[in-house]
Amino acid sequence: MTLTRPVAVLVLVALAALVPLLGSSTALHGTGEAAAPGVGGTALLRTVLFAALCVPIGELFVNRLARRVPGAERAVGHPVGPRSWSSFAAAAGCVAALGLASVVATGNLVPDGLSDIDVGGLYASRDGKLALLEVNAFLVAGLCAVSRRPATQLWPLAAVVVAEALRAHPATEHTPLTGSGLTLVHLTCAALWVGGLLHALRTLRLWHGRYGTEAGAALLGLYARVAAVLLAAITATGVWSSLRRMPPETVLEQLTATAYGRALLAKVLLVAAVAALALWAQQRLRRAADPLTACAPARAEVVVLGLVVAVSGLLTALPLPIRW
Repeated sequence: MTLTRPVAVLVLVALAALVPLLGSSTALHGTGEAAAPGVGGTALLRTVLFAALCVPIGELFVNRLARRVPGAERAVGHPVGPRSWSSFAAAAGCVAALGLASVVATGNLVPDGLSDIDVGGLYASRDGKLALLEVNAFLVAGLCAVSRRPATQLWPLAAVVVAEALRAHPATEHTPLTGSGLTLVHLTCAALWVGGLLHALRTLRLWHGRYGTEAGAALLGLYARVAAVLLAAITATGVWSSLRRMPPETVLEQLTATAYGRALLAKVLLVAAVAALALWAQQRLRRAADPLTACAPARAEVVVLGLVVAVSGLLTALPLPIRW
């Protein structure tokens, strides 16, 4: 029994890693599009980077909510609260950011060796400077996470979100600031939703049997109310961003004819499944005799959200759709 949970987590992580590694070839099959070299590796690195953002942002978010639960104030801090994963997430994010920076330093090609990487050239391009900013931001976030004031990691994490929003919309794009603003809101809300649910479930597991069901149900209820707003914001910004890249009259065709459209369709279906699971959890939370039975669909929701993060990483590496 003690090995069941770790083994299950490792299996799920391995399956999630297959999405960016193998999903690119599946999405590109039959489209006639050419992907950049190493698209699978790039997608995997960006998936790790997104996940590394979700974990600490979710912890800060849920810890703030937990302080509002009567009688559970002590459960937020060490050693009563769940052990923070922020430092591990920052380390993983830094490694992923270094990998992505090495790709940028070789002209968006996969380097064959260290001699191919032009570190100095990173300072000469916009993408290079943003890549360096992300590496340094994760380093600072890791130091903040192990300091006496872990909440200060919010600022370097915010810098990573801003850098990702700017990177996704180069200056050559039509109205790049609008696109960056949409991505900023979308990524922030997604990190709060995914990371928040993960940390909320970890907290509930620790609180079980210590504070009774009322404290856990109260925390889950607080999260659920905010999550409904986050889902609305994610949906609105996602639809708007998609319509900026795929005009309305071409959306249906590009969803099946382009790699980006296929990956986007997979993401939409997964988000729909997440929304259904979230609704199921809310119904249990409100009507079940034991409100904590809502944890079952919430755990399934976390698993599907992990797949959403993996598909999101894949989306960033695929060729952009054609504006017909």
